[in-house]
Amino acid sequence: MLTVPVRQLREADRVVVERVLGAHPIASAQVAERVGAHGLGWRADGRLFGYGDRSLLWCGGQVTPVGADSDAVAAFADLVAGWPRLCASIVGPADAVLGLWERLRPSWGPDRTVREDQPLMLLDEPPAVPADPLVRPVRPDEVDKLFPASVAMYTEEVGVSPLGDDGGRGYRTRVAELVRGGRAYARVINGKVVFKVELAVITRHTAQLQGVWVDPQWRGKGLATSGLATVVRETLHRYAPTVSLYVNAFNAPARRVYERLGFRRVGTFATVLF
Repeated sequence: MLTVPVRQLREADRVVVERVLGAHPIASAQVAERVGAHGLGWRADGRLFGYGDRSLLWCGGQVTPVGADSDAVAAFADLVAGWPRLCASIVGPADAVLGLWERLRPSWGPDRTVREDQPLMLLDEPPAVPADPLVRPVRPDEVDKLFPASVAMYTEEVGVSPLGDDGGRGYRTRVAELVRGGRAYARVINGKVVFKVELAVITRHTAQLQGVWVDPQWRGKGLATSGLATVVRETLHRYAPTVSLYVNAFNAPARRVYERLGFRRVGTFATVLF
């Protein structure tokens, strides 16, 4: 029988929360940014639960465990198994994510896909490869140029279109937010985005890259390597002491690009997509 209770954490628990997040600075980046931006009160965009003083579970648009060992995984699964599934994914350290999904599948299933092996990679110094001087932040008046590339990337990566029932309004809003925040970078040729990437998460420990994409007609020409070199250099200079990302293990071309830039593996993520 589990003797350590799971409880929802509030602002009064911030010291404990910051301690756990700080113990896992790269793996917890997505949760840390949300806590930093929205706090732990009722206005937050998700709820954060704690198991003792060492494990967290973020429940929002995605579910993410932080520092969760097998006892914490069992306790968190007991907590949420009876809830309706509202999240689009479960993302985080592989052991915890896969342990949660083993327990939640009977009530939350079926999944659309499970990606069990996603290397979590880190870089803490400028790449030694040449940068692309034409890669730059996307301007607010260029959202309409970036949006088709973002839709193509999402569809290719996730396996479904992000346009959904609202015709893509929600996804376009997210793309526009990244652009306004100076987090979207691209190379534009003849009015068309041929390379793009976003800083999806920024904390005091790391900036996490997501949405890396090259137009199919431009693949194999080194745009991803040189474009990412530009973005990584600027990110290390302006935003965070490290740059991180996670990638599907089966995506050999992408992994070769990241390794060429100097990224090293520091852990393993898993993702359950619904």
